[in-house]
Amino acid sequence: MAFIAALGLLMAGICPAVLCDGTLGRDTLSHEDHGKGRQLHSLTLASSNTDFALSLYKKLALRNPDKNVVFSPLSISAALTILSLGAKDSTMEEILEGLKFNLTEITEEEIHQGFGHLLQRLSQPEDQVEINTGSALFIDKEQPILSEFQEKTRALYQAEAFIADFKQPNEAKKLINDYVSNQTQGKIAELFSDLEERTSMVLVNYLLFKGKWKVPFNPNDTFESEFYLDEKRSVKVPMMKIKEVTTPYVRDEELSCSVLELKYTGNASALFILPDQGKMQQVESSLQPETLKKWKDSLIPRIINDLRMPKFSISTDYSLKEVLPELGIKKVFSQQADLSRITGTKDLYVSQVVHKAVLDVDETGTEATAATGVATVIRRQPRTLNFNRPFMVVITDMDSQSILFVAKITNPK
Repeated sequence: MAFIAALGLLMAGICPAVLCDGTLGRDTLSHEDHGKGRQLHSLTLASSNTDFALSLYKKLALRNPDKNVVFSPLSISAALTILSLGAKDSTMEEILEGLKFNLTEITEEEIHQGFGHLLQRLSQPEDQVEINTGSALFIDKEQPILSEFQEKTRALYQAEAFIADFKQPNEAKKLINDYVSNQTQGKIAELFSDLEERTSMVLVNYLLFKGKWKVPFNPNDTFESEFYLDEKRSVKVPMMKIKEVTTPYVRDEELSCSVLELKYTGNASALFILPDQGKMQQVESSLQPETLKKWKDSLIPRIINDLRMPKFSISTDYSLKEVLPELGIKKVFSQQADLSRITGTKDLYVSQVVHKAVLDVDETGTEATAATGVATVIRRQPRTLNFNRPFMVVITDMDSQSILFVAKITNPK
């Protein structure tokens, strides 16, 4: 199973850039603060990230109720958090509060230190799960960027910096797209389809996740079957199946859905939410961080006598400039934006936010062992779970409890 996402923030100049000697205020981070993020309880960061993930999911799903939804809340929030390093006053507060941080309970310093540490930890090489995340700044060769901003993005987020000539938009676009394509192993070949000549800086974040099921599906058992788009329409899809698998499961009668957890080898898991026919919108409207917690706390190892799930590869792309203001992030898109901690002057605003994601699900696995290691479970009645209608997926890094990806599959074909 593979998830790949990339997000690009495009910043344009309000007026011709003016070289300034301005420095950042005393409220910014110092090197002595570097250890603070490590002391930040991971659940504090995870709680805000979960709230943002579900809030954004609802906005995206509402705009396209019958379409697939795939995005990485972590990639989006990482890019916006880096951007907030260059923002001041209400512009900065809007970004962080839009990401669901309560600034009366957590400081800007703790957010950056905690986020930076999380991204660094996720990118540590691991034998069983591949997570590759990173950020890059593409700066116009004629745009003066404060060295302190570049230093902080590098120190806190390991962000790379490149010089681009945005007066040659096709060449600049190729430079950026080639970088993203290389980092996402060719899965996202064109993050930007066009760039404005007024562009001063582009901020890119990417996240690639590859995991192998702890209990794999046998490719020889995959067969063609119906996937029901709604009560009247269906499509033929390759359907994976596995019999007599023990895995965490809960039935939520109140919300009319079944919830199944499939684990990867390593420290990640996927939560599959299967609403009853016609109940997707009911489940979506009830989605809250508390809902996810209730499901996870209620999961019990069960024998699934017959588990069926479609094999698919889908991709999505979003322009988030219209969506993020609905979450309170508004000023950064206007000429009232204050990104003066980037240039020293109020000469920048965000003109584009582009997010692309790819989700591949197949049979691949490395060992056929029980997902929970539980050998004995009381079998009361045969339990069949057939993902042959729209469902949701939430991929989580178990160590940090951070949501890496959220998806809704309405049509796997």
